[in-house]
Amino acid sequence: MTDAWQSDEKFGAMASYLPDDVPLPAPPTEKLSKNAMKKQLKGNKKDKKVKPQWGDGSDKKKEKKAPPPKAPEFVNMTPKGEKKDLSKIPMADAYHPKAVEAAWQDWWEASGYYSCDPALAEGKSDDEKFVMVIPPPNVTGSLHLGHALTAAVEDTLTRWHRMKGHATLYVPGTDHAGIATQSVVEKMLMKESKQTRHDLGREKFVEKVWEWKNEYGNRITTQLRSLGSSVDWSRERFTMDDMCSKAVLEAFNRFHESGLLYRDMRLGNWSCALKSAISDIEVDYIELEGRTYLEVKSHAGNKDDPKGRYEFGTMTSFAYPIEDSDEVLIVATTRLETMLGDTAVAIHPEDPRYTHLHGKFVIHPFNGRKIPIIQDSELVDMTFGTGAVKITPAHDPNDYECGKRHNLEFITVLTADGAINEHGSEFQGMMRYDARIAVEKALDAKGLFKGKEPNKMRLGLCSRSGDILEPMITPQWYMNCDNMAKRAADSVRNGELKIVPEEHEKTWFQWLDNSRDWCVSRQLWWGHQIPAWFVTKKSEEGMSKLDMAHNDRWIVARSEADAMEKACKLLGCSADEVNLERDEDVLDTWFSSGLFPFSVMGWPENTEDFKAFYPTSLLETGCDILFFWVARMVMMGLQLTDILPFKTVYLHAMVRDKEGRKMSKSLGNVIDPLEVIHGCTLESLISKLEAGNLPPKEVVKAKKDQEADFPDGIPECGSDALRFGLLAYTVQGKDVNLDIKRVVGYRQFCNKLWNATRFALQFVSDFNPTPTLLNDLMSSGKMAVRDRFMISRLMACCESVNGCFDAYKFGDAQQASYSYWLDDLCDVYLEMIKPVVYDKSEENNNSRWAAQATLWIALEAGLRILHPMMPFVSEELWQRMPGRGTLGADEPVSIMVTKYPECNSAFRDTKVEESMDAVMKVVKACRQLRQSYNIANKVLTHFYVKIENGASEDAVKSQVDDIKTLGKAETVVVNPDESTIPKSHGIVIIDDQTTVLMDLTGLVDFGVEIAKLEKSLKKTMPSLTQLEKKMAAPGYEKVNDDIKALNADKLDGLKKKVADIEAAIENYSNLSKLEKK
Repeated sequence: MTDAWQSDEKFGAMASYLPDDVPLPAPPTEKLSKNAMKKQLKGNKKDKKVKPQWGDGSDKKKEKKAPPPKAPEFVNMTPKGEKKDLSKIPMADAYHPKAVEAAWQDWWEASGYYSCDPALAEGKSDDEKFVMVIPPPNVTGSLHLGHALTAAVEDTLTRWHRMKGHATLYVPGTDHAGIATQSVVEKMLMKESKQTRHDLGREKFVEKVWEWKNEYGNRITTQLRSLGSSVDWSRERFTMDDMCSKAVLEAFNRFHESGLLYRDMRLGNWSCALKSAISDIEVDYIELEGRTYLEVKSHAGNKDDPKGRYEFGTMTSFAYPIEDSDEVLIVATTRLETMLGDTAVAIHPEDPRYTHLHGKFVIHPFNGRKIPIIQDSELVDMTFGTGAVKITPAHDPNDYECGKRHNLEFITVLTADGAINEHGSEFQGMMRYDARIAVEKALDAKGLFKGKEPNKMRLGLCSRSGDILEPMITPQWYMNCDNMAKRAADSVRNGELKIVPEEHEKTWFQWLDNSRDWCVSRQLWWGHQIPAWFVTKKSEEGMSKLDMAHNDRWIVARSEADAMEKACKLLGCSADEVNLERDEDVLDTWFSSGLFPFSVMGWPENTEDFKAFYPTSLLETGCDILFFWVARMVMMGLQLTDILPFKTVYLHAMVRDKEGRKMSKSLGNVIDPLEVIHGCTLESLISKLEAGNLPPKEVVKAKKDQEADFPDGIPECGSDALRFGLLAYTVQGKDVNLDIKRVVGYRQFCNKLWNATRFALQFVSDFNPTPTLLNDLMSSGKMAVRDRFMISRLMACCESVNGCFDAYKFGDAQQASYSYWLDDLCDVYLEMIKPVVYDKSEENNNSRWAAQATLWIALEAGLRILHPMMPFVSEELWQRMPGRGTLGADEPVSIMVTKYPECNSAFRDTKVEESMDAVMKVVKACRQLRQSYNIANKVLTHFYVKIENGASEDAVKSQVDDIKTLGKAETVVVNPDESTIPKSHGIVIIDDQTTVLMDLTGLVDFGVEIAKLEKSLKKTMPSLTQLEKKMAAPGYEKVNDDIKALNADKLDGLKKKVADIEAAIENYSNLSKLEKK
């Protein structure tokens, strides 16, 4: 058993049902309970030492059973889209995921169960329908286990609502992922033909991307189908398909027409690696505590560093010579290369040190430019450093604002890829960090370098490429988000939009209450090309589209023809005199994703789908994209449709690996869901690492992790086990540190479920269910206590699971259903009814019918409870239930379109459950006694139950037969005459009211038992002594009467326990003496 399973009491029970072809995890070093040890040993008989039974003189060694032959490779013989014919497929002896999950997905899809008629949905209230869009994953890649958790949660909700009779629609789709997709195809081009996208040209390159998308972009759909996601594939969308593209075009135009979308030359975040602008929220930050050396992939490498790294986290001081003076002005910077673009040095107007420099200039040491010394009280702190600040308006946010205040020149010194441009004098052509080194050396040669000190700083990185960002002035398209952000924030404040868990509301308000204008343009070729044209007359020459003085020449239109018409009107000329030049930039990928809830429904057209399914019911996604995507959908939905796109946002936790690290290809810790579903070898896991882009050191570490975690690879687990295991991790608001081995363990639950159902079906093989079976049973008058208990526990499970799903507590729902199957159905009821069902005598007919009916109901409803979480195995087992096809014209043909079980409070019997609780305590005591003395299963024992008069006594007496069945007893005597109890007995004191004794005649070593009791007495006496001392202490009389009463009862119980133990020790001592005579 792995350490991840130590807290799971059911693991040991499940282990014994695991087929031999699936290895058990290694046992822990910690001490296990006896029961867990016993179960563990059942599953691993190698080098097993058999403990001898007392009174059993047999020395015979048990022969090792040969392992069962490996199951033949499964071949799916069901034609695609047809229903699996289980009458031709015998039920296997063990659970095999590949065989169980085959064919069902194709049949469900072909049967139209995933679709929803808009005519049916349009007239329904919000409470009667459920609509959700999938968070569209990037078309470039494949899903990892974080996506699998999303799919598990979303499909569980979808199937649950569908079974509740709601009009249900779950819309799939993928995102065109502008940056990621362009990067993948560019790398492929270079690898295959040594070409760049510029070699091909834009049109040919975009064609190449579409070819790639059509050939490789369907892996995600394969994964979703394997996971059992019940999305409506007939409505599948791609964010660059015709429907979504039409929505993007209309949205851009409407935003522009409303004055929210505009073009401006501003300082923004520039990724030199991508050669594109990115928005503020796509920036990751790292904190540097001081001098730090970092690798920069876009550079050849620092020759002064053995590892080629570049220095960051320092403050460099240098001097500017003052014009016509021997004096210098010392400034400092963390980005020395930007001094090539300095256009001022700022001082505080009240700084007495520099009053004589007002109106003066410094001389740039490399190009001789005269740089004004300006006074700025807003930017300059005269107490910090030298009190003089270099100003680079084109490359620093603060300097940018200063430059605007003083009407300074804005000199950009970097090219799009981060090299020094023509303004960089002798440093032109150098990459920026190479130039940083060269500038320092050149300043030093001129005697102007004044030193360098470690400096804490924050470095901005591109979240897409990992490149160090540069502030750059470029012309971009921006969206004013002020009003939209306020509406989105207010929708949560006034309760119209609900965020679950509520703790994420703080992040919501933090972002939206401080929103900035959104830079929506990107300098890429793959994506939605911006529908804007720069218009000029053919007679006009030298008019640059980059010159903001001509910004009014930009026209936004819905088509080129529309643009030409607007251009003619603007310029007052005919079409043959007009030049139209379309903007080459594309829109930020999040722009189209932000429209997804309504673009997939056909907006801006008022389609049948839009009328029936918009707004959607729920948006479910990871908390890491709350603002990237969720807030933008709300803002854009409110602005364009005047309706919230959904009523509730459920944010599941971030999925991390077992060490708490984010799932990332760069760490080599990404597991493909298909590797868990179908299984994979260690070799395939390692080959995937070697084929990736990890640095060699990371590959070595990742390999060691894989070899330690999966020495034999990942066993085939199936989709159901993966989904069920992932749901177990969902605790609201907490990151998920996912140990894949624990998920693998849930395969054993599937096996337990399979074997338990297979075993139970024997009991109902001759049973004929009716459409009204539950009501027939409850009104029959034939039910025993055990039957009423089972139905009551079923009702409790229905109530719990429905409540958990409604509150998005998927982990609790998983645990409630898990406990129902293992604790109530398998461990208790199935065992109790064995003698009842095996007894086919006429006088037992009523009891047998009631047991069969109860079992059929418990199994069938239990499978329906599991179905949203475990769709495949629940369908397979449900289809194998006796009576299929005989329950009338309204009988559903699939479990997924049955009614989800609900609690009928009239059938919930808490008194029966309390009664069964008392009985099970006795049963557990019986089992504990048998286990303590290692009694073989075939040996039936005699038990004596001493219990106080009352309801518990009545319960135990009424279920003696059940206790005999579960406790493997020959006899069970309740409150016997003391004289009839054998002097040689084992004893378990359940509490101060109940004691169970077992006849040990010929089965026990009294010396060992006395030692056990003395150990128990030693543990009990301190509690008794401490309580007596507490109750005798001065001032105890002032203690609350209720506490006094509780203490008194506790004292009586402890005294009775001590007396019982002492009596047992004395009894064993006497018996031991007698035995020796």
